[in-house]
Amino acid sequence: MVGDNVEQPVVLPIRDALKLADEMELDLIEISPKADPPVCRIADYQKFLYQQKKKAKELKANQAKVTIKEIRFGPQTDDHDYNFKLKHAENFLKEGSKVKAYVFFRGRSIVFKEQGEILLLRFATDLEELAKVESMPKLDGKKMNMILAPKSKK
Repeated sequence: MVGDNVEQPVVLPIRDALKLADEMELDLIEISPKADPPVCRIADYQKFLYQQKKKAKELKANQAKVTIKEIRFGPQTDDHDYNFKLKHAENFLKEGSKVKAYVFFRGRSIVFKEQGEILLLRFATDLEELAKVESMPKLDGKKMNMILAPKSKK
C-alpha cells in the first residue's frame, strides 16, 4: 500500500488497509492488481479519476497529427505544370505533411504506365533533400501511387 498520507510502502491485509483508508476518510484504490502483492493507494477516488483524465488528455494533445496532401499528375504532364506541382509539394513537406503523388490514367492512357512511373521517380528525386520515399510507385487500378514523407529535422 502506498499513498500521500502513508510514509513508506507497507504490506497490509485488505481489511486493515480498508480500515486505515476509512479513518483518513479517503478511498482505497487498486493501482496494479497483477503485482504480487497487489499495489493499492489511499487517495480521493474522484481526484484520482480527474488526474487520470488530465494525463490522457495531455498525451492526446502531444500526439503528432499526420496530414496527407495529394498531388495528381497525368501521364503526359508538361514541364510547367510539373514545376508548379513540385513547388506545392515542397511547401506541403516544409509544413510537415506527407505527400501522396499519383498519376491518373484515363481510358487508353493506361498504355503509358512507364511514363507515369518515370514521372513519379523524377518527382521523388527532385524532392530528395526535403523528403524520403515511404512507398515506391505502384499501380493500383487506374492510379499509380507514391507516398513521400518529410525528412525528420535533426
